[in-house]
Amino acid sequence: MSHDAKTLSVYDAKAQDYARMVGEDDTPGLEAFVSALPENATVLDLGCGPGHCALVFQAAGVTVDAVDGSQAMVDHARAQGVPARLARFEEIDAEDGYDGIWANFSLLHAPKSALPGILSDLYRAIRSGGVFHIGTKLGDGEARDKIGRFYAYYKEEELVQLLTHAGFTPFATQTGAGTGLDGSVSDWIVVRAHG
Repeated sequence: MSHDAKTLSVYDAKAQDYARMVGEDDTPGLEAFVSALPENATVLDLGCGPGHCALVFQAAGVTVDAVDGSQAMVDHARAQGVPARLARFEEIDAEDGYDGIWANFSLLHAPKSALPGILSDLYRAIRSGGVFHIGTKLGDGEARDKIGRFYAYYKEEELVQLLTHAGFTPFATQTGAGTGLDGSVSDWIVVRAHG
């Protein structure tokens, strides 16, 4: 996640609520991501939360490196059988280590100023031709939601440009709207790209 202590404390306090709210059935792009992976793939689940996507990856025969910045989320994921570990975005230092990187509504908690560097690190971490998934909220600027979490908002063109600048090749987008942990409805976008 990020070094924003307030955001991490919200997730620590509300890990069970968040786990009840999310599921594979309402996770845009999950099936397409899994089907794009090679056999015996290794995936970084960046901001794994309670581990619901990591469980899907494991069931598909994927080796998962599941990380989150919230200790409560890591504990919840481990209780589900996911070998999760505590790590922040900036601590990902692999090189050609992953066939896929799943950053589903996690990097939106990083400040806009930090995202280019994080994306460059992730590009270095993904194998050539690997699949990268990023989900974020659509909009402008940075703000906190009703329960105190920090968010950076992006327009589609802005996100595609950032990915391209880091070296990724975006090839698919999907948009929609959904209700978050704070009860508000937000527009979102997911982008898939090749490393």
